[in-house]
Amino acid sequence: MNEMLLVVLHAGPPTMDELLAIARRGAAVEISDESTAAIEESRAHVERLARSGEPVYGISTGFGALATKYIEPAKRRQLQRALIRSHAAGAGAGVETEVVRAMMMLRLSTLCTGRTGVRLSTVQAYAALLNAHITPCVPEYGSLGCSGDLAPLAHCALALMGQGEVRDAESARRPAAEALTAAGLEPIELEEKEGLALINGTDGMLGMLVMAIADLRSLVKVADIGTAMTVEALLGTDRVYTADLQSLRPHPGQAASARNLMRVMDGSQITASHRTGDPRVQDAYSLRCAPQVAGAARDTVSHAEAVALREMASAIDNPVVLPDGRIESNGNFHGAPVAYVLDFLAIAAADLASMSERRTDRMLDPSRSNGLPPFLAKDPGVDSGHMIAQYTQASVVSELKRLAAPASVDSIPSSAMQEDHVSMGWNAARKLRRSVEGLELVLAIEVLVAARALDLRKPLAAGVGTEAARALVRAHVEQAGPDRELSAEIEAARALVGDGTLVVSVEGAVGTLE
Repeated sequence: MNEMLLVVLHAGPPTMDELLAIARRGAAVEISDESTAAIEESRAHVERLARSGEPVYGISTGFGALATKYIEPAKRRQLQRALIRSHAAGAGAGVETEVVRAMMMLRLSTLCTGRTGVRLSTVQAYAALLNAHITPCVPEYGSLGCSGDLAPLAHCALALMGQGEVRDAESARRPAAEALTAAGLEPIELEEKEGLALINGTDGMLGMLVMAIADLRSLVKVADIGTAMTVEALLGTDRVYTADLQSLRPHPGQAASARNLMRVMDGSQITASHRTGDPRVQDAYSLRCAPQVAGAARDTVSHAEAVALREMASAIDNPVVLPDGRIESNGNFHGAPVAYVLDFLAIAAADLASMSERRTDRMLDPSRSNGLPPFLAKDPGVDSGHMIAQYTQASVVSELKRLAAPASVDSIPSSAMQEDHVSMGWNAARKLRRSVEGLELVLAIEVLVAARALDLRKPLAAGVGTEAARALVRAHVEQAGPDRELSAEIEAARALVGDGTLVVSVEGAVGTLE
């Protein structure tokens, strides 16, 4: 956590960086005066309708298939309490703290738009939960991605009521009531409209989308770094990445990837050594077409980011309080826009990983590696070198291909056929997180293997960027010798990729990559 970070929530949308600050870096939140005024204004409309005796969904009726049943004022607190308790029906292992914090931040952001009709005290209590670093325990299974991420958000609301379990600021699991007391907070009693407002959003799937976009922005750079290292290691050509060739097919991501490759390999003695007189006509697709694939992944991430920003600018609730005081039902909680791009990103991740694995395999095969020893082994036959590292890649890539099957094409009706088409966006988000983790591992193995291959090309020097990458790997992994356990070395490479150190190191040598 970082108490110095503060995000002020306004009636307008938060930025992606603000969400990441709260979810991953423990930033605190503050509610602006603008939001306070909007919240109080919309609450006045809710209280007016609550007193009117008029049946209004979410205020004086039941929910879902029970929306036609009128609820007397004396039972409305019980109605809200029962809604949260019944919807906190998740099961399975708990989701990650960063996911829960992202989800809570996005729900809080919607509450601050003044379109949900909740009390200011409820919004303040939700913010206090985040600021106290109390994280509700949210099970993985339960959301259909329609009517919002109901079950996950209900577990968050349950903690606000002092019920269920949470993890405190020290990550210890304990009863919510106990954690609230220790933090000096009071549980809240929900009133009209508030139960629905706390659970009717796409916040879980959206939070996971934003974090995946941030991770993939870094990993597409890693893909370019790994490609450049492998091209040099295999005595490939950099001429196919020149701007005049790339401009013939003007996809922006492709051009950016090609520019990165040229920048990272700049100054390479290895590529210069065979620029003339090389009898090979052209490289294999996994080298020659790398900008086309990494570029398509970049453009997919850009599209996903556009969708995420629109969703972050949305006020997702049902019903909503309009500026003129009307309270209207709507379908904005349907997760299809988010679910589609979550699935799309899983496809891009699988394809990037697949191409990376093919490049790695090429470095290990003496019939295709242009003079490198079999499996980069010190004593081939006695030693197996990096042979099984490629097996690990293949295992992960196979899993990523399975995870690339879309979740958003499925729908299982619920609530007595009232909710007869759902997005499964939460499921799409959960599998994308696994896809991003898998891509990180596959790319790290390519970088690890390519560093060894570049060692074997000495005394020829690699490019400025590729040498920075090789030297970084070598600073954390010993020079290859007789066979030893590879798991720790793979994990060291994965850490350099996952925490951004590899990209920072290369950018320190060649400038900012695209």
